[in-house]
Amino acid sequence: MRIISGFAGGRRLRAPSGNKTRPTSDRVREALFSILGTPPEGCQVLDLFAGSGGLGLEALSRGADRAVFVDRDRDAGHILRHNIAEVGVVAASDVHQGDALRHLEKLERASKTFHWIFIDPPYATNLAEQALEAIGNSGLLHDAEHNGVLVVEHDKRSGPGDVYGCLLRTETRRYGDTSVSFYERKSA
Repeated sequence: MRIISGFAGGRRLRAPSGNKTRPTSDRVREALFSILGTPPEGCQVLDLFAGSGGLGLEALSRGADRAVFVDRDRDAGHILRHNIAEVGVVAASDVHQGDALRHLEKLERASKTFHWIFIDPPYATNLAEQALEAIGNSGLLHDAEHNGVLVVEHDKRSGPGDVYGCLLRTETRRYGDTSVSFYERKSA
């Protein structure tokens, strides 16, 4: 696994050993960021179920201002901190170890907002739907006019629904066994 583009392009990232985390493949990340394009000015990123941090680190390498990484697994947290230091983005990164859904509540209470939110939970759970529901009933994601996009990585055989609170799925792309769904805030 490596950073695809930006100032850290080509830099290799570590991934936790075992099968507790499933890093997003280089192919999927490259396609995803090709769709997203250049980060908007002042881009704030939330990498939920971050694992080794590949999505948030790719965003920072491409010009995002700040990334918040959340993962429950202690081993993933150690690898994530190592990767952040290796890429040289410690000052632009916040790492939180713990339950992702509880952390969404904390971010909401702190009135945080994000341009890009990445959700990449274990496939065999309903954590993606729970996170979408929580975010869809919050103000965490900027609206489309302000470049707000939420991205969910999921198994091609079972994906999340089309609408969660204020979130509306705009498209889904498939890459082998992996699908990526994009959501935006619905207009009021």
